[in-house]
Amino acid sequence: MAAKYGGGVMAKKTALTKVAVRIGTAVGRADKTAHKFAKAGSLAKNELDQIAKQVNALKKQLAKTSKKLRLALK
Repeated sequence: MAAKYGGGVMAKKTALTKVAVRIGTAVGRADKTAHKFAKAGSLAKNELDQIAKQVNALKKQLAKTSKKLRLALK
């Protein structure tokens, strides 16, 4: 009834509210960590793609060199 007349009585945090806050905080931290891992995974994937391109270029270079060497030895 005090709230109806603007008595300024504030509700106290219940144990349930405290638990809900702790759960929300834990979920927020987990989400932050998940985003970090997702970003790191994305960066690792990009680096792996770059390495794969370099390996393919080296394979082509090796094939050309092998062909030239075979022709030179004939």
